[in-house]
Amino acid sequence: MPKKAKPAGSGKEEGPVPCKQMKVEAAGGPSALNFDSPSSLFESLISPIKTETFFKEFWEQKPLLIQRGDPALATYYGSLFKLTDLKSLCSRGTYYGRDVNVCRCVNGKKKVLNKDGKAHFLQLRKDFDQKRATIQFHQPQRFKDELWRIQEKLECYFGSLVGSNVYITPAGSQGLPPHYDDVELEGEKHWRLYHPTVPLAREYSVEAEERIGRPVHEFMLKPGDLLYFPRGTIHQADTPAGLAHSTHVTISTYQNNSWGDFLLDTISGLVFDTAKEDVELRTGIPRQLLLVESTTVATRRLSGFLRTLADRLEGTKELLSSDMKKDFIMHRLPPYSAGDGAELSTPGGKLPRLDSVVRLQFKDHIILTVLPDQDQSDEAQEKMVYIYHSLKNSRETHMMGNEEETEFHGLRFPLSHLDALKQIWNSPAISVKDLKLTTDEEKESLVLSLWTECLIQVV
Repeated sequence: MPKKAKPAGSGKEEGPVPCKQMKVEAAGGPSALNFDSPSSLFESLISPIKTETFFKEFWEQKPLLIQRGDPALATYYGSLFKLTDLKSLCSRGTYYGRDVNVCRCVNGKKKVLNKDGKAHFLQLRKDFDQKRATIQFHQPQRFKDELWRIQEKLECYFGSLVGSNVYITPAGSQGLPPHYDDVELEGEKHWRLYHPTVPLAREYSVEAEERIGRPVHEFMLKPGDLLYFPRGTIHQADTPAGLAHSTHVTISTYQNNSWGDFLLDTISGLVFDTAKEDVELRTGIPRQLLLVESTTVATRRLSGFLRTLADRLEGTKELLSSDMKKDFIMHRLPPYSAGDGAELSTPGGKLPRLDSVVRLQFKDHIILTVLPDQDQSDEAQEKMVYIYHSLKNSRETHMMGNEEETEFHGLRFPLSHLDALKQIWNSPAISVKDLKLTTDEEKESLVLSLWTECLIQVV
């Protein structure tokens, strides 16, 4: 569980800390998110807050509430997920636990009301109406196109997986007690998109919980509002009496994306490179070291190696990422398309030739990385260039933990191809004959391989 932060400052009790609020007057025309690019999507999502302001003042620091009086935006948010959507989703095969949870906060504790097996809409509606239970639907972007569209762009923007959940709560009820991210969501940030009715959200901060033991913020949210939570923010949401019900969507990102995670990910590659040149790292450890507690000699030796690695890191231009890049690309959403991505399984357009000009496409969905040859297990491993992409990923398994159904999609090239690949990556368009490879055959073979994977197109 996340460790509670200690209060800073004088230690004196403080009153409620107001959350940043912005009121936006209704626009003259329809208001929608801007999907021109990942950055434009994020800018429109947090509008009128500027991106620079958000990351400087709020990101990983404090909550942000944005209240907007735009009817078109409220209608748009209301369309992302409705109670009636559950009927069609249940007909496609929805299961308790995996896809949907039914729960209610009773005496300050979460009570799960799930049945076994397949969920049926009539039973969900019965529990919703009669037991005043909250319906939680997991990862609706698997089935709702507009959420797929939003989250795919956000994954490009953050370079991290983006998941979502929907909570539908009847009037006068509450689904979850005050809580903050559990182990599975530790390290995530949250946006809460509230629609189409008016839920009441009470938000707590960890520091205030320790200092004064009462809520710091309490808001009445309405359609079109957006609420950002940093990691560890204690919060709860309930629906006031007199309403039909409330629905809100949580969009979460940055799970396992800390500096600590990145250090663990890159340190193995740094050790691999250093050990090839430093004979000391290849000498054996003392006999029976693994059978006894760590000794002063071992600790001192490791400290010396870490200093050597730190010195080497200062002059390193490229770090070898062992898992984080691959994990992100392998599990993220495929590019959004009305055709559900099916058209990306086969290349289109002209076949690239030596006299062709080509350009990279879907760059936000591709990673280019250098790794030890994964087909060799001996100490003499050579480095290879690996290209991984998410063009053929399954939308239906996104963020569902289906490791057995997940596979890598990509290509492998000799290290001699790295400069030519960087030319393609860093140029708006480039002539095949200008690629930095020795022979014309190598040039044509490289672009043909990329074209076959739908990674480039002829212009």
